[in-house]
Amino acid sequence: MPHTDTAFVHCPYCGEEIEIVVDGSVDHQQYVEDCSVCCRPIVLTVTAEDGEVTDVDARGEND
Repeated sequence: MPHTDTAFVHCPYCGEEIEIVVDGSVDHQQYVEDCSVCCRPIVLTVTAEDGEVTDVDARGEND
């Protein structure tokens, strides 16, 4: 079963802090999730080590 956790990131478009669910069972992943406030696409890069999320980076789709 994947180890999921929550993280908070700031939307690169509207600046609002949003909560996302991340999967710590994958060492490195990148995916797009829409901001729950402004609905614009955020590129999330998630890094994990030993099942624990160590870093979450949020950037705009064209950054």
